[in-house]
Parts: sequence; C-alpha cells; structure tokens
Amino acid sequence: MDQIRIRGGRTLSGRLPISGAKNAALTLMPAALLTDEPLTLRNLPRLADVDTFSHLLNQHGASTAVEGSRPEDFGRVMTLRAGKITSTTAPYDIVRKMRASILVLGPLLAREGVATVSQPGGCAIGNRPIDLHLKGLEALGAEIELTSGYVRAKAPGGLRGGRITFPMVSVGATENVLMAAVLAKGESVIENAAREPEIVDLANCLVAMGAKIEGIGSERLLVQGRDRLHGATYAVMADRIETGSYACAVATAGGEIELVGATAASLGATLDALHQAGVETHQTNDGLLVKRANGLHGINVGTAPYPGFPTDMQAQFMAMLCLAEGASLLTETIFENRFMHAPELSRMGADITVKGRSAFVRGVPALTGAPVMATDLRASMSLIIAGLAAQGETVVSRIYHLDRGYERLEEKLQGVGADIERVSDG
Repeated sequence: MDQIRIRGGRTLSGRLPISGAKNAALTLMPAALLTDEPLTLRNLPRLADVDTFSHLLNQHGASTAVEGSRPEDFGRVMTLRAGKITSTTAPYDIVRKMRASILVLGPLLAREGVATVSQPGGCAIGNRPIDLHLKGLEALGAEIELTSGYVRAKAPGGLRGGRITFPMVSVGATENVLMAAVLAKGESVIENAAREPEIVDLANCLVAMGAKIEGIGSERLLVQGRDRLHGATYAVMADRIETGSYACAVATAGGEIELVGATAASLGATLDALHQAGVETHQTNDGLLVKRANGLHGINVGTAPYPGFPTDMQAQFMAMLCLAEGASLLTETIFENRFMHAPELSRMGADITVKGRSAFVRGVPALTGAPVMATDLRASMSLIIAGLAAQGETVVSRIYHLDRGYERLEEKLQGVGADIERVSDG
C-alpha cells in the first residue's frame, strides 16, 4: 500500500493549480441520469471518488467517455449519457465506498418512478443519517421502504410537486430533492435549503439542462417541474476546500504561492478565519495569492453550515494552528467524530486537548516528523500540512483517503518546492 513521505522544513513558492471541486463533481455527475441526452462536464478532477461514481453510473446504463485530456494534465472532460436506464438498483459493493452514491436516488426515482439504493458508506467521521433525503422525497409523493440495508423507493404515477421544509440544513438532502423536483409534476418549494456553492453549481447546471429554478443561492428554492431535461456542457467550479487546504499548507510551512483558478468569493468564512490567523491573501488575474507575512496566532472557530466555517476545513486549520502563537479553540458542530486526526498530530509534538465536540490547541514552537496514519479524507490532509512544516521526516499511511479528494497532491506540492513523494511500503 502506498504512503506519502515528506521531509519538512521547506517553504513553498510558485503557482499551484486548483482542480475542479470534488463535492460539486459528485453532485453534477448523477444529474446525467435526468436526461437521455449527453451531459459534458469540464474541469472534472481526477479522483478515486469520481472513478467510483463513474462505475456506479455505468451500473445504471450510463456511458462515460473521457476526451481531450492528456494523462499529464490536471482535470478531465467527461461526457455522460444515460440514453436508457438499464438498472434502477445501486448495489452495496459500490455504494459502500462513497456516501455521495445516495445522490442517484432522486434522479432515478424522478425519471424511472422506482429506485433501490444501498444505504451509503464513506468516511467514518460520525453518524450521517439519510432521513432528510427520504422525508423530502416522500413530500414529492415517493413511497419509501427500508429493508435489508437498502432504500426502496417508488412513485408509480411519477413524482409530484410539493413543499419540503428541512428541520435542519442538509447539503445532500437538498441536492437529492432538487434533482428529483426538476422532473416532478408541478411546483415544488424547498425551504431551509443548503446554500453551499456546490449546490449553486448544481442548480446552474440543471438550469443549463432546461430546469426552471428560482432562488438559487438562497435558503428557499422554487422549482417548476419539467417533462424532460436536455443535454448540456458545464464546467465544474474550482474546489474551495482544496483551495483552503493549500492556503493552510503555505501558512504553516511558510512562503508564498498563487492558487491558480481559485476565487476568494467561494471561500467565505474560510477566508475570514485565515485572515484572523494572520494569513494574507490577494485576488489576482489568475487566482488567489496566499502568504504568511508574519507569524500565525491562535483563533477560535466553530464549524457551521454555509456560509459558516466548513467542517471540511476543520482538520486543516487544526494542523495550521498547532504552530500558531497562543491558544485556539476549534468546535465541531456538524459531525460528532471528526477529531480523529488529533492523536496523530500529537504524535508529531502538537499540544491538543479534545473534550466532546471541542478541541483546545496550544501552539508549540515546532513539530517533529513521525509515522502517522490517516483516518479520513480531510484528516489525511491535516497530516500532510503538519508534515510540510515539521522537522525531519513524516510518513503518512492509508493515503487512499487522500486520493478520494485531492488530485495528484504530491505533484502539485513538488511544483511549489515541497520535498514530498509517494512511496510503496512493500
């Protein structure tokens, strides 16, 4: 099994390309099931999760063709076509690998009137129930049954418009219900909808496919159902989590890098927190320039639904704040088991105390390289960030987590001066 080896202590400088957003790509791909015409997605990242989703769509009868992209290039252009749905079942052996697989439920149900989807897997970062997905689809007329680890849904007469009010904000549920509503009969209103940029990206793609959606970017979406959608060509947005991750990397290791393709507008609370910690950023013609002009200092930050601070940036900030002057308090309000990286950072000399949903981080003068183990996708990136700044050598194992969400990470970091390589432990 591969590992990442880092010899820390080198500052970063140069230009680093930001890939298409993983979380947007995995939302846009199932939209291909809503039409029998081709959906071409540009700037699609080369990630294990994208490949897994491609296999799942193939299972349903969709073809996936990559074109116009050399192996050495970042990103891909993929054309997906579900001319005929050959299976409405998403099996356990595929769905268990990736939680986003649940997003085929709404499109399959809307187009075929029936869907059977295994309950999903993904990172072990806490309980992430799908009840809001199911209640939202029931509000559109679906009949739902849970049996033998599968969700069985049917709408014999087709879905119909309805009013959905989520009791709490859910990104996945908003995405699933939105995709179902665009083919439902009549008008649907989605209240307390998630407002993440990736949902805006999905809504804009659906509009490009012929959907009628009002209130994009707000907590209230108004959808007029259509009989059918058509094909489209759409570019995946730049990955705001990858952007934030590499911003934390240069803030921790020192130096100055331009994150090519990144936009400050998509970062929101992440950018605010970076500035509070002493990180400087400037929007350029090509992207976002990030540097640590002086030392870092401790901050208090709590995760929250967008436009709040994203849970997907909590681990990377923890790594950065390990070297900040003073103390920091990180509060995790989204998932109950997302501090598994703290013990690994402590192995490198970090001073972290976890109590319940809060982590108290006292800055230390330096970190020391050590063998560490990734526990989930974003936790793995926190260990890379710590390793870049640590004295000596850090070896990160279980990096298959990284490959789910960061396109060719070691190549990008090598390009800005990091001493990092992928090695085999065999």
